[in-house]
Amino acid sequence: MHKRYHLIGIGGIGMSGIAHLLMRSGIDVSGSDVKETGITNELRNAGAKIFIGHLGSNIDKADLIIYSSAIREDNPEVAKAKKLGIPLIKRAQALAQLMQDKTVVTVAGSHGKTTTTSLVSYLFLEAGLMPTVAIGGILRNIDTNACFGNGEYFVAEADESDGSFLYYRPKYSIITNIDREHLDYYHDFDNELEAFGQFIRRTEDNGCLFCCDDDVHLKSLLKDCKNKYVLFGLTKNAHIYPKNILITGLNSEFDCYFNDKFVDRFNLSLGGRHNVSNALSVIALGLELGIDLGVIKKTLVNYKGAGRRLEIKFNNDQITIIDDYAHHPTEIRATLAAVKNLEQKRVIAVFQPHRFTRTKLLLDEFGKCFGDADYVLVTDIYPASELPIEGVSAQALCDRIKLNYPQKEVLYLPKSEIVPHILEIIRPEDLVITLGAGDIIKNCEELVERLKFESKVAGAA
Repeated sequence: MHKRYHLIGIGGIGMSGIAHLLMRSGIDVSGSDVKETGITNELRNAGAKIFIGHLGSNIDKADLIIYSSAIREDNPEVAKAKKLGIPLIKRAQALAQLMQDKTVVTVAGSHGKTTTTSLVSYLFLEAGLMPTVAIGGILRNIDTNACFGNGEYFVAEADESDGSFLYYRPKYSIITNIDREHLDYYHDFDNELEAFGQFIRRTEDNGCLFCCDDDVHLKSLLKDCKNKYVLFGLTKNAHIYPKNILITGLNSEFDCYFNDKFVDRFNLSLGGRHNVSNALSVIALGLELGIDLGVIKKTLVNYKGAGRRLEIKFNNDQITIIDDYAHHPTEIRATLAAVKNLEQKRVIAVFQPHRFTRTKLLLDEFGKCFGDADYVLVTDIYPASELPIEGVSAQALCDRIKLNYPQKEVLYLPKSEIVPHILEIIRPEDLVITLGAGDIIKNCEELVERLKFESKVAGAA
């Protein structure tokens, strides 16, 4: 192993998980990011040397450089590493190194990866399997996105955004779905499908795949699959499927059937039919590994969720504030359908588009995914290191939503005006949900603080 690893973009959720695992492995870790965050502070407290800002001098004494997919080729630390001949590897390559000598369990798919990986991780922890875990979000049951275990299993979220999930060689894989996503990298959907096909073929010969039966594209990739696979889905065409689904708020109940035989009735601490599907994949994996059914049931009941996945940030019996990572039309549609079950009188959706390329490529779909919101606010596009594209803007997205939902209130607002506007229009029994993969969470947190303050003032009056 190298003596010191330097991580460029260490403050990202995936990179921070790798940093924690490396430190637990005995590696000296340094890293850089553009700004100080709670994540960088936590890493510093754990023993990492953190630099704010990217400078060539940051990599001095590093034996290996790991960089995230958000880092551009002209980054000064990347340029300095190339000049000095210091090896450079992607985040997924570093994770693949950490997986050596472990039984690898991955979760891939366009949507639902973090929730499903979190559920698998929590199941393995509850089953006493002492897994090593790397998740693209915070598993709220353990308040971290990574843990280093002494058991044989390594559970990891497999990111397909830049094709780097092809570095993994899993024995067990869950694939939740395949959607038109990351087309800035793949260029067209056929290339994306081919990458998932390659990922399927990377499963170990004696392993097992768990794939969503409701996804026609995913099912088509299994035609030539030589591995054992289990299909999960919401209809009885799947190997494992639910009956008698009952969704109450953000909780679900369902009877589970495997090969048309009743398994048990499960209670899941997640709302939305899409999460019932995700849970079925985890149940199937647990049964494949011989995990006790009682442990599986307990896991689903006690699961606290993943950070920024239908996360309730405020609830005072009158107003509910939820934050969610949804940034693709399919995710937004599923998330809004799930919060409708909370039966608030009005759903106010606050959306921050993520990347100019995604907004451009999926503009039509974005315009049609807000049907379950009563009031829609759209703020400026979070660039994620991309340059603006002429004609692609939050206002253009607003116009497209209005075209499809002329009866809805749809407004563009800059970020600074979002919280004041919501405080002006909010009324009892409203639900506000912030949506996006950028920094919209800051607006959510500001809104929560303002509501808590106003509640405190009203209580003292």
